[in-house]
Amino acid sequence: MKKLIFLLLLIPFTTKAQQTYVAKKGIQYYAESVNKQDAYINSQCKLDLYYPKDAKGFATIVWFHGGGLTGGGKEIPQALMEKGYAVIGVGYRLSPKAKGPAYIEDAAAAVAWAFNHITQYGGSDKQIYLSGHSAGGYLAMMITLNKKYLAKYDIDANRIAELIPFSGQCITHFTIRQEHGIKDTQPTIDEYAPLYWVRADAPPMLLITGDAEMELLGRYEENAYMARMMKLAGHKATRLFQLQGFDHGGMATPAFPLLLKEIAARKKAIGD
Repeated sequence: MKKLIFLLLLIPFTTKAQQTYVAKKGIQYYAESVNKQDAYINSQCKLDLYYPKDAKGFATIVWFHGGGLTGGGKEIPQALMEKGYAVIGVGYRLSPKAKGPAYIEDAAAAVAWAFNHITQYGGSDKQIYLSGHSAGGYLAMMITLNKKYLAKYDIDANRIAELIPFSGQCITHFTIRQEHGIKDTQPTIDEYAPLYWVRADAPPMLLITGDAEMELLGRYEENAYMARMMKLAGHKATRLFQLQGFDHGGMATPAFPLLLKEIAARKKAIGD
């Protein structure tokens, strides 16, 4: 009898079965007809999908890599793995082989793929979050705020659950400016600037940057201006978080826990 009681006492402390995750790599997110017409799209415009197997209604983080729109490659950040979410790492065309807005269009096509396919893997199309570091954050902002990019696929950008860019450029990206012969230190706000598209009805936004004195160029100030203009436009769900003591490259490490915390809170608020 004493042995039975001892075993029963152990039951609440047994470890639950660990969630299994599946990784599918190299999924082309453009239609086959588009891939056949453009060799660069066919080779570059692919995504990797990482998701919890046999789970239902999970949230999805679409992650755009950084690299100044000239380098880098699709990735599933280690900090986002085994957290109960799907993660989509997006590859996109790069300058100078491609010119703007090609990479913005790629970002929209990848997000459209997520909306149209994530339910097939058990995810919720009401729980799609956009994030990315630096150039990746810029792409996430552009396709969220300028609704025309997702409208091409009959998707309302306001369906995005939340936008959470890491040190994203809010003025016209410096690579696009360079493509037009404009130097890094010449600020420009035109149709290729997220700031140009501030609007009251956008999805919730959490802007995260590194230390203002350590960031790349004026990255903190751009995001601060974005937060201010969104507020003036009537948007009630824009917040700005400055990570003191972290530079442009290093800020991603402490930003990932903020991203996960934000998604958990938003997921609870939205519901399944």
